[in-house]
Amino acid sequence: PSPTPEPTTTNTATAIPTSTNTPTPEPAFDRNRLGNLERDVTYCTVDGVELKMDLYFPESMDGPWPAAVYVHGGAWQAGDKTAGAGYREVPELAAHGYLVASINYRLAPRYRFPAQIEDVKCAIRHLRAHAASYNLDPQRIGAWGSSAGGHLVALLGVTDPSDGLEGQGGYPEQSSRVQAVVDLFGPADIRFGTDPEPILERVFGTSDTSAPILQIASPVIYASADDPPFLILHGTEDPVVPPEHSQALYDALTAAGVPVTLVLVENAGHGFVSTNGAIDPSRAEITQLIVEFFDSLLK
Repeated sequence: PSPTPEPTTTNTATAIPTSTNTPTPEPAFDRNRLGNLERDVTYCTVDGVELKMDLYFPESMDGPWPAAVYVHGGAWQAGDKTAGAGYREVPELAAHGYLVASINYRLAPRYRFPAQIEDVKCAIRHLRAHAASYNLDPQRIGAWGSSAGGHLVALLGVTDPSDGLEGQGGYPEQSSRVQAVVDLFGPADIRFGTDPEPILERVFGTSDTSAPILQIASPVIYASADDPPFLILHGTEDPVVPPEHSQALYDALTAAGVPVTLVLVENAGHGFVSTNGAIDPSRAEITQLIVEFFDSLLK
C-alpha cells in the first residue's frame, strides 16, 4: 500500500509563514533628540488625512519619561497645537521631565463629532506603540486640555473601547487609556447646549439638545470607578462654558468614587482671563497645580 504522509510535515510547512508577521522591533531612543522640539510628526492617518503632533523632549535622559498630552481648544472648530489657554504648561512640563505631545485633530464643521475624540484616542495609542523610540513609559501618560480640549481630555479619561469612540486611525492593539486628566473649563454635559447655539449644529450635526449624539459626547454620562484621577479648573465668571459644567463632572466622578479635585478660579472668565481684579489662584499658581498633580500620579 502507498504510505500515508505524516501530518506533522504539513503542519510544519504551514507554520513557517507566520514568522513573517512578527512586528518590527521599535528602534531605541536617539539621544540626539534630547531637549529638542520635533514639529508636525504624523501620529495617525484617517481617510487620507495625516494628523500631526509636536513632540517636546526633556533635556536629561532619566529612565523612560512620563508623557503629557496637550489638546487645544477652539470650539472644536478652530485652534492649533501651538496655542490655547493650556499651551503655557507645555514648556513647563517638558522642563519637569515629561515628554510632551501637543496634538492637532480634525476640526468641525468639515469633520463632525466624534472625529475629534477619535483623533485624541489615536494619539495616545500612537505614543504607546512608539514608547521605545520616544523613551516614554506607556503606563504613565496624562492629558490636559482647555475649553473644547478640556472636554476632549475629560471624554478621553472616562471612556473605553466599549463606548465606540476609538475610531479607525490605527494601532488598535494599543490602549487609549490615560492615568491622569486635567480639564480646564471644558464642557462636561453637551446637553446643556452651548454659547452660541449654532455650534451644536456645526459640531454635532443637531440643534436638538435631547439628541442621542449629545449624550454620547457628554463626559458626565460615563463616570465610573475605573476612571483615572481628575483635576478640574474653571473660572467662576466664565460666560462661555458656565462653571456648572465642571461642577456636574466633579459630582459625577465623586459619586463614582474617582479621585477628583475641583478648583474654582475666582474673578476668572473663559481662558482664565481676569474679569474683575486679579484671578485667584493666579495663572502661575494654576501651572504649579497642574505640574504637581501630574507629578503626584505619573512620577
